[in-house]
Amino acid sequence: MAMRDYAADKETIKNFFVDFCETNDDGQKFFKYSEQLTQVAHREQTAFVVDLDDLYETNAELAEAVKQNTRRYTNIVSDLVYEMLPDYKHKEVAAKDALDVYIEHRIMLEARNHRMPGEMRDPRNRYPPELIRRFEVYFKDVSNAKSLAVRDVRAEHIGKLVTVRGIVTRCTDVKPLLVVATYSCSACGAETYQPVRGLQFTPPAACSADECRVNKTAGQLYLQTRGSRFQKFQELKIQEHSDQVPVGHIPRQLSVYCRGETTRRAQPGDHVAIAGVFLPLLSAGFRQIVQGLLSDTYLEAHSVTCLNQSEENEACEALTEEELSELADEELYSRMAQSLAPEIYGHEDVKKALLLLLVGGVDKRPNGMKIRGNINICLMGDPGVAKSQLLNYITRLAPRSQYTTGRGSSGVGLTAAVLKDPFTGEMMLEGGALVLADQGVCCIDEFDKMAENDRTAIHEVMEQQTISIAKAGIMTCLNARVSILAAANPAYGRYNPKRTVEQNIQLPAALLSRFDLLWLIQDKPNRDKDLELAKHIAYVHQHSSQPPSRLRALPMRLMRRYLALTKRKQPVVPRALADYLVSSYVELRREARNARDVTFTSARNLLAILRLSTALARLRLSDVVEKEDVSEAIRLVEMSKQSLQHVEENVQRGISATDRIFAVVRDLAGSSNTVKIADVIERCVDKGFKPDQVDACIEEYENLNVWQVNQVRTKITFM
Repeated sequence: MAMRDYAADKETIKNFFVDFCETNDDGQKFFKYSEQLTQVAHREQTAFVVDLDDLYETNAELAEAVKQNTRRYTNIVSDLVYEMLPDYKHKEVAAKDALDVYIEHRIMLEARNHRMPGEMRDPRNRYPPELIRRFEVYFKDVSNAKSLAVRDVRAEHIGKLVTVRGIVTRCTDVKPLLVVATYSCSACGAETYQPVRGLQFTPPAACSADECRVNKTAGQLYLQTRGSRFQKFQELKIQEHSDQVPVGHIPRQLSVYCRGETTRRAQPGDHVAIAGVFLPLLSAGFRQIVQGLLSDTYLEAHSVTCLNQSEENEACEALTEEELSELADEELYSRMAQSLAPEIYGHEDVKKALLLLLVGGVDKRPNGMKIRGNINICLMGDPGVAKSQLLNYITRLAPRSQYTTGRGSSGVGLTAAVLKDPFTGEMMLEGGALVLADQGVCCIDEFDKMAENDRTAIHEVMEQQTISIAKAGIMTCLNARVSILAAANPAYGRYNPKRTVEQNIQLPAALLSRFDLLWLIQDKPNRDKDLELAKHIAYVHQHSSQPPSRLRALPMRLMRRYLALTKRKQPVVPRALADYLVSSYVELRREARNARDVTFTSARNLLAILRLSTALARLRLSDVVEKEDVSEAIRLVEMSKQSLQHVEENVQRGISATDRIFAVVRDLAGSSNTVKIADVIERCVDKGFKPDQVDACIEEYENLNVWQVNQVRTKITFM
């Protein structure tokens, strides 16, 4: 690329600032950059943003030159804006900071020292321009610029303006970064100004003023923080999205340096698009010797855009007539449920439950106590019933999500890790999968393969929606307002109908009770269903799409927009439905007492019904929960329990009464290997057995030397 003339480019950009105008909604013209210059001159605005789309309209060649050598044109625009500001200053700035007072004081002292008017000179020439300027210049990339993955940013992009997409994994605290260092001499009192270009600098060894040089005193320099200028600084770490990582590779990371107005724009877990200048990180001194010929790179941010927020803004826009016609359907609930992973055959009720998980319930805070609105679901079942595929689809559909597996996750990877800040050396927290998925969905596959210590880290998240940390002197509480979608395989490969649910899944009751819905998906041989499934799979393989059906699937983008629209609703439960909810919950508890319920029924099931009901009301974009919503929520809860009850019925039919009573005694004894006979009789009577059957079982296994009974016949001890 040919070398461009500095003065010509400066004049062209100046004319562009003066002449460029846009038309607002009222049809009136306004000069976009002239208004920015006025606001910067009056200290009403700090960031001066140059939109490259505007520059392309007037001078495409210059706009391309800006993209190819952004750092040079940043300096040109900074000098130009500083020269033009006096012409756009229409009033005095009332609010002055400490640096303004410091400079005015120095100007006054300079004026006093020059007695003759002819000796007067502009004292501002002594100050570096970085000390005087109160604005920052940023370039906004063109709207049709293609976002690059982290691994696609290479050496050819150094010095150029690029847009990179990724997920924020770590944010440092916002710290003051030294831009201009001011020193005062201990011998002559003269002041020395040192602009700092990088992250490291070497202070001058001695004073270089005329008085010290003539007298050869070489006074010592002391840093004057009041006369120095600082700038906000924050480092981000972004990681490429999982769909951008090739098979067999690990995700790559990129450091992003945010200064001034680009700080505090993103949080860990945000999906962002960052436009900035790709630069090498130059070291000095011993670090340069250790570094050798290699150099680290970073992205100097010019704009940080959260993609989550942009999607929410899109959802806030009015839907088009075509989209409204798509959604104007009486069977919208069923149609949206079938639109979840339409290539997967069947599982209608499971897909409805997953749809409600994406919508979510309403958070409640009575007297400061928080009742979560997020819905947690656990899918259990045989291998090959598309559990992992459902999780993958939910991960792609949710605007904010994380996908992990039980074996590939540790407790620290799920919650938070304690690391050392590379700049300050302080201990800091880096969020794990649950923190990064805040206000989203965390999908955990192979949930049963997690270690017990790692699994307990999820207990607090699933109910309190927080993560309490007390490590390395850091005691804090992180938000984890996340819905957990887990998939668990049976302990013995396939679900064994001759064993109970606890024996098949081997998950503790404290964890299972925190799931709003426990769904068992079994692979039962059935000729008609197997034929339909085989035809469905063959069609998908042949055409790479779902077979034609009565309800056409909605596109993913429309579903994402509609789901974002539903989250703006806050439906309430009317007083008239309270009695219906209470009676339904009492009926669930009665079934649990009659031993027809093999899951853990508690007050959490009542809260689960409330969450599902409010999610259904949100799906209808309603502000009030109706009886049909509560009935559908109760139906889903009962269907999830029935998926487990069918197994229990098989267990009841396939095992004799004596063996079932033995299983009850074994569970009551636990690790202590002892149990009271009175407790056994009480538990067995609750499950529908007669005392005579219990006595016969105790006597039979006593004769087999499985256990011993004490002389007074009150306690059983296993051999």
